[in-house]
Amino acid sequence: MATSNLEEITGAILDEESELSLGELCRAAGMPAEHIIALVEEGIIEPRGSRARWRFSGICVRRVRKVYTLERDLGVNLAGAALAIDLLEEIERLQARLARLESGRD
Repeated sequence: MATSNLEEITGAILDEESELSLGELCRAAGMPAEHIIALVEEGIIEPRGSRARWRFSGICVRRVRKVYTLERDLGVNLAGAALAIDLLEEIERLQARLARLESGRD
């Protein structure tokens, strides 16, 4: 009898409408709360609500993971990571706009 090597993959789709608590964001990003708070203080991510009841959009997970990669792989500090993420996201917006404009010409 043949066995399957397929693994079940589970997860949640996170977007701007998704909301996570500080603890949920820490687990999703694999970072301690102190580091997440430093990202908020640097303006890299913006929570909703009061500090006692912060809620983070699903997009924050992506930003936090990018910061982690920049810190780990390139040794970038938080200020540098904030600038790099802003620039990377601007590039993504421009590429999406260019793709829309190009598809309109076809």
